[in-house]
Amino acid sequence: MFDYLIVGAGFAGSVLAERLASQLHKRVLIIDKRPHIAGNAFDHYNEDGILVHKYGPHIFHTNSKEVFDYLSLFTAWRPYEHRVLASVDGQLVPMPINLDTINKLYGLSLTSFEVDDFFKSVAEEVSPVRTSEDVVVSKVGRELYEKFFRNYTRKQWGMDPSELDKSVTSRVPVRINRDDRYFTDTFQAMPLHGYTSMFEKLLAHPNIKIMLNTDYHEILDVIPFKEMIYTGPVDEYFDFRFGKLPYRSLEFKHETLDAPVHLPSAVVNYPNEHAYTRITEFKYLTGQQHPKTSVVYEYPQAEGDPYYPVPRPENTAIYNQYKKLADATPGVHFVGRLATYKYYNMDQVVAQALTLFKKLSCQEEVLPLLDSALVGHNGHSIKLDEVELRAGIKGSGKTT
Repeated sequence: MFDYLIVGAGFAGSVLAERLASQLHKRVLIIDKRPHIAGNAFDHYNEDGILVHKYGPHIFHTNSKEVFDYLSLFTAWRPYEHRVLASVDGQLVPMPINLDTINKLYGLSLTSFEVDDFFKSVAEEVSPVRTSEDVVVSKVGRELYEKFFRNYTRKQWGMDPSELDKSVTSRVPVRINRDDRYFTDTFQAMPLHGYTSMFEKLLAHPNIKIMLNTDYHEILDVIPFKEMIYTGPVDEYFDFRFGKLPYRSLEFKHETLDAPVHLPSAVVNYPNEHAYTRITEFKYLTGQQHPKTSVVYEYPQAEGDPYYPVPRPENTAIYNQYKKLADATPGVHFVGRLATYKYYNMDQVVAQALTLFKKLSCQEEVLPLLDSALVGHNGHSIKLDEVELRAGIKGSGKTT
């Protein structure tokens, strides 16, 4: 009998497996449909011996010391600050848009103060800001929106930015200085030996058993367990009762080149030309020394593995119906991107998993208290409301 069946061996499932096994001494079975652990963060050495990310670039960054310190238990780090260029008007310019982007694009020599005035002069007043288009034009105006965002978003999402929630483009900053880092988080680094190596250490506890190439439906009636942690698509768990939640997917085309370096930066975005959105060169991310180099092209598509929840009000309404079912499903905990239908960065998924672990730990502490409180010192039973008061859960709506 396993204490927990965990469906999905990505960040959410693996972090919870490790914590439950090492801290609460639980017996955990973690399964995955794929033939490998680490979810979309899976990396491996290709046939030329170059470390590549199978599902596109995964750049670790966080402002959470708790998350960084936790993962540091399972990996050493390679300091890395991510930089991206965008191909616009025949030039490669820094992305996100900054002072150098504007000066190079327009042949100017503005200062930080002057570029701030430039943005203000071209920005359009939008109230209220609802869509991804609104976000951008209210910051940098219509022309830069057309050059950098509109066509990229159309390729990535299969729809115009005016049809998408503001959250899609609000993630991308605009800077008046020359800071060309894609992220500005406190902690920016890559696992020294790769993500898969880190996951192998996460799941190395003897209380954890791993089954790959396994659909959880195949084992529900075969392998006994007490509780489930589910990290897969929430609509799939409930047999698409309220309809299928839409996702955008990606096709990855990997290529090894007979040259030590191919791109001028780790990633080059192509907002306006080509069917792909960007090219990534992995050696920038890994720091690997090799006479050859490997790149990946990303082609957005409607069908395939679910990567990006489509942020539209009607999709949120469907998810909220599934969430009510999830909240009312005893013995099953829903966690991670797919189970909560939200685009999280890797560190956010880790934080979500650690938060759920703390909740499960508190339940573990409450249960012995309930058991002992059900019988008083004189051997007589105690009413449930007294037990709730002693356990500190009165008014929770649940009797754990």
